Order: sequence, then C-alpha cells, then structure tokens
Amino acid sequence: MGPLIDLHTHSTASDGSLSPRDLVAYAKKKGAVALSLTDHDTIEGLNEAVQAGIEYGLEVIPGLEISAQYNGGTMHILGYYVDPSNSTLIQDLRRLQEARRERNPKIVQKLKDLGIPISFDQIQRLAKGQIGRPHIAKILLRIGAVSSLDQAFQKYLTKGALAYVDKFRFSPNKAMALILKAGGIPVLAHPFTLNCPSLRDLYLLVKELKDNGLSGIEVLYPGHNAEQTRDYFSLAKELKLVYTGGSDFHGNNREDVDLLTGHGDLKIPYEIVEHLKGLRGNAGT
Repeated sequence: MGPLIDLHTHSTASDGSLSPRDLVAYAKKKGAVALSLTDHDTIEGLNEAVQAGIEYGLEVIPGLEISAQYNGGTMHILGYYVDPSNSTLIQDLRRLQEARRERNPKIVQKLKDLGIPISFDQIQRLAKGQIGRPHIAKILLRIGAVSSLDQAFQKYLTKGALAYVDKFRFSPNKAMALILKAGGIPVLAHPFTLNCPSLRDLYLLVKELKDNGLSGIEVLYPGHNAEQTRDYFSLAKELKLVYTGGSDFHGNNREDVDLLTGHGDLKIPYEIVEHLKGLRGNAGT
C-alpha cells in the first residue's frame, strides 16, 4: 500500500475538535505523508495548516468542503488545491457562513420547543470556530438528552430529524465554479449521502456534474460499504474521473472515526495525490 494520506478532515475552523496545527501534528504522529484540510464552507484554517505542514514536514493540500443544494439527499463538494487568498472565494464563502450563523439559533429554539434545556451560550462556549451541528450534538450528549453523538444526529440534527433546520446553499454548479475559479479541483464527497434510488440515477447525476466541471469522486470513505466502494470505483473509471478518499475526521466530535484509518480499515494511497497533481498540470495551474 505504501505511504498513507487523508484527504477529508476538519478542524476547529469549522466543526472539528483539533486546531489546524494540532491536526497536522496528529497526522504526522500517525505516519501520514499528505493531508488535506477540508473544513465546511470555510478556508479560515488553511494558512495555519499549511504553515504547520512546512514545520512538521508533512504535505498539506489546501482544501474545503462546500454544501450544495440538492433535494434528493445531501450533496457536498470537496475542493482541492484552492487558493486561500482568492478574493472571490473568500467573499462567497462569507454568504455560506452567514447562513450557518442564521440556522444555529433556529435549531436551538426547536430543541427548546421539544423540552430540551439547551442554550445557545453553551454551544458558543464549546465552539472555537464557526458553530456546527457537531457542537450542538456534544451539548445534547453533555446534558443527557442523548446517549451518543450518533443518536443526537439521528434523532434531532440530521436532515428530516426533529430539530433539523435547512439553510441556504449554492447550487452544485455554483459550488464547483467557485472552486475552479480559486484554482481548485472539484470532487464529489461521499456519494451515498445523495440517496440516489439506483446506480443508474447516480451515474446520470455524476455525469451531469462532470459536464459542469467535476473532476473526481470520493470513493474511499468510512461510511461506504464494500459494494458501494466497488460501484463508486467503477463509476469513476467509466466517467474518467479521479477517485479520492478520506476519513472525514472531526476529532472527538465524531465517534469511532480516526484520522487515516476511519473505522480501522481505511487505507488511502498517495497515488491519489499524484493524480490530483496531474489534473492541476492539465489545467495549466
């Protein structure tokens, strides 16, 4: 297998529990050779992560994860090698961050209406960057409203759950265009969350995304079973898309998912980074 990498991670700049610097240090300690920080709708932690990578001798790929509008399920677009100083990217991400800020108090109010003694102040004290649902889940666990973080999401916070509140998102095409304009490579994250009724439906959706700028699919992911992994590999090959992989590491804000290894059996080869670099070369960046 050779050297291992992780191309899907989160820090305190969004909803992870480790600072960007500490995330890089942990990756180095675990033997990673490359890491991408892909915080939700923000690039605030990238400069710190890249600098830490230089200090620790770890290749850090600047990235992000954008939530896109999609009615069938949940669509996230990963962007690799984005320029953290791109003014258009910074400006447009502010709109998404504002949408998150507007949503969080509404979730808290829904929880209060359900009789759960939770306050927004509790969540603010916990979060070090922008507030996300994992922070709310942690407070729910802390006050005994749920017995696990997974239960917090399934019962209250995931799409369709009791306290879920939707928020503004860019269209998939807008999200990909934003990544491309910032010099990045758009990749579809964890396809299973799209909830496509069939592999054929997923093929048609991904083909349409490719026609509008998509370059890859996240194939190696802790939430994918063996059949899904095989299907997504085949899909990537058929559509001539690069395959990627990542743990979706959030530190102790997500149970049972560790950096590099996911649930323990994830192995992401460095060759993916070489493929991504090849795409950058083809794009002339």
